[in-house]
Amino acid sequence: MQPAQTSTDSATDDTSHHPVVAAQTAHRTENLQLRVADAITSFAGSMPFVYIHAVGFALWMIFVEPDPWPKLTLIVSLEAIFLSTFVMIGQNRQAAFQQAKADHDFVAQEQELNTNTDLTRAIHALTQEIHRQIVPGAKPSAT
Repeated sequence: MQPAQTSTDSATDDTSHHPVVAAQTAHRTENLQLRVADAITSFAGSMPFVYIHAVGFALWMIFVEPDPWPKLTLIVSLEAIFLSTFVMIGQNRQAAFQQAKADHDFVAQEQELNTNTDLTRAIHALTQEIHRQIVPGAKPSAT
């Protein structure tokens, strides 16, 4: 007898995720550039990133440069340029993910609508047949 699956086991199971999420994760895992961008974006959006920069800039201003502002301004400006690029990469990734999920959901909903329509028609036909057999002289309706 196998042990029952725990919630942590199901969290790593691909069937517990939306198909678009699973496809997106697989795609990003296969590409080295995307993995690097994800790692940088993940770190740059964390509090350790803020702490490291606060300490680094403070140490720079106190111990390294007697007049830190010109070089520090240049460094911070360049870093802002690169970080804004990573923000845009993340936004583009999120937009593509949302579009893929919306497309998948639309197809799934259309399939469900078609199935429900077919079932409703079949129920209607069966109801008419039962009515015709039970009620003497009943004629099939045109609907």
